Amino acid sequence: MTENRRVILVTGGSGLVGQAIKTVVEEEKQQQTANSLNETWIFSGSKDGDLRNKSQTDALFERHKPTHVIHLAAMVGGLFHNMAHNLSFFRDNMAINDNVLSASYNNNVKKVVSCLSTCIFPDKTSYPIDETMVHNGAPHTSNYGYSYAKRMIDVLNRGYHEMHGCMFTSVIPCNVFGPHDNYNLESSHVIPALIRRMDDAMQKGDTTFTVMGSGKPLRQFIYSLDLAKLFIWVLRNYESIEPIILSVDEEDEVTISTVADMIKKAHNFTGEIVYDTTKADGQYKKTASNKKLRSLNKDFKFTPFEVAIHDTVAWFKENREHART
Repeated sequence: MTENRRVILVTGGSGLVGQAIKTVVEEEKQQQTANSLNETWIFSGSKDGDLRNKSQTDALFERHKPTHVIHLAAMVGGLFHNMAHNLSFFRDNMAINDNVLSASYNNNVKKVVSCLSTCIFPDKTSYPIDETMVHNGAPHTSNYGYSYAKRMIDVLNRGYHEMHGCMFTSVIPCNVFGPHDNYNLESSHVIPALIRRMDDAMQKGDTTFTVMGSGKPLRQFIYSLDLAKLFIWVLRNYESIEPIILSVDEEDEVTISTVADMIKKAHNFTGEIVYDTTKADGQYKKTASNKKLRSLNKDFKFTPFEVAIHDTVAWFKENREHART
């Protein structure tokens, strides 16, 4: 290995964002970019080791000897799964994050980029939220376990930097969707759940489709391939322990009902969408500012939301038998 060659370990590499990063990296290899010629990428999944277990985590790092880490691995789930398992979300994610950053320090990893989420921000806050507001109040009660565990990555990053000078940082994406998402209805997020359920409804010949909640909550969604490109940019160019929000622009925020309508169009579903207002909506909005990202990466262009939804639905239809359902 040359002195400057990078070995990049991606934890959670078999998931939504990990597979998107793999797609982007493989495109760079085909183009033989300067970066691709100097980087070895390793995508690890749960089959390669349980990151809740310290010895298995240490063994993974010893086996691959990474110089850089993109840390995506987490216990994740949608609104109702979070509401029912807040303690498990907290304990499992705390263990994963502590083990990964400890192993990174012990193996002299030069840089770690960890993945947070906009759901970690305070429930009661002003909008748009930005990177300075992470710890300004309690998160929404529906997913406090996951949110507090993710916030602690920022605390760990600062601690490792203060004590050891480590370049451990984090990104905060808005809601992510795309190919290779989790389409298991017990644990999936809103877009993959709607895509899977609508496909089920069409196969059964249903004439109506029910969306849980009022459809009024607002969300920003980022296509996984766009997020992958930004993750790689952060790894190569962003040199600060301060978190950075990776989100579409504020004006690209949409209602859940708009999402449902776009999925309906992509599926060519001819039935009626109805809303079950007896079901919880969760947090009404969590509008994030990407001003910091725009100041550092001015020319980045996001995939139009409708195009990304169309491509994601097409991927699911082609890969339903192999998707995580």
